[in-house]
Amino acid sequence: MTRASLDKKPADVAAMFDGTAERYDLLNTLMTGGQDRRWRRAAVRALDARPGERILDLAAGTGTSSVPFAEAGAQTVACDFSLGMLRVGVRRQAGVPRLSFAAGDALRLPFKDGSFDAVTISFGLRNVADTGRALRELRRVAKPGGRLLICEVSHPPNALLALGHRTHLKYGLPLLARVSSNPDSYRYLAESTLAWPDQAGLARLVQDAGWTKVRWRDLTFGVAAMHHAINPG
Repeated sequence: MTRASLDKKPADVAAMFDGTAERYDLLNTLMTGGQDRRWRRAAVRALDARPGERILDLAAGTGTSSVPFAEAGAQTVACDFSLGMLRVGVRRQAGVPRLSFAAGDALRLPFKDGSFDAVTISFGLRNVADTGRALRELRRVAKPGGRLLICEVSHPPNALLALGHRTHLKYGLPLLARVSSNPDSYRYLAESTLAWPDQAGLARLVQDAGWTKVRWRDLTFGVAAMHHAINPG
């Protein structure tokens, strides 16, 4: 089994997701109690993809998060650096119009400057080795005035809920991981969530990367959060 560590070496992270690609969507649903589907629907509404737009869905994995943007009429690129995840996505999403897949590293995106009307990343930013650099790359490929939407795990601001959330990550998630072909990968996901900045901390990172009008909205009492921003150009 391949297990990434919190230094998030790209080869280790890619290999870890390659090993869990077939069951990744199922296990996300299990470990969030089905909340991941609600969060993704909220992200779709918030990004408000429109016909004729070009959308980049980074860390798209199997493309589950990308399909609704394509169905809304946007030319959508599902980008990931795990070839295993992309292979599963190409097979599962075959025939979805306006959806294409591309292999790419978040730190060196294979797209020209100003290529996209909107860029989004769901539950993948915390797996990148350099968060600030990834946010700058997303800004580079976004058009002036282009929209950014990040949907990512976060930390409940309520102390009691935060305690329950940490307990689930430390003890509940490893139990669920037993149905995975690579349980160590889910231990990594728990550790990376615990080490991730809170809502305000992520907002500062987004702003430091040059995005403006940064704001966020909590999902499920702050277990996850959506951050919005605009590329000033």
